[in-house]
Amino acid sequence: MRTVKGAARTKAKRRLFKRAKGYVGGRRRLLRTVKETLVRAGVYAMRDRRAKRRSFRRLWITRVSAACRMHDINYSQFINGLLKANIELDRKSLSEIAIADPKGFEQIVNIVKDALAKA
Repeated sequence: MRTVKGAARTKAKRRLFKRAKGYVGGRRRLLRTVKETLVRAGVYAMRDRRAKRRSFRRLWITRVSAACRMHDINYSQFINGLLKANIELDRKSLSEIAIADPKGFEQIVNIVKDALAKA
């Protein structure tokens, strides 16, 4: 007697169709099309997760740059000064400080300017 996959195959198909919820037409109803669509969706998701990181970094750099210009120093000099002053803050936290605590950011800028003047 030959064996069939039965419950396992049904469960696998149900899992795929569940992930395809919200798609239109055959992309939701036809198994082969659902598989193709989900592979393509996974590729886009991977690509866009990376793009999201890039775009956030650009946003943080823009914010830090704008805050630096308010204190008469440009972004590249500021980052160079951070390295020379041994301040290990990333761009995200610098951006948050610039928005939430302008006085604190001004103190960081002053430390950076002192480090640049000494070097």
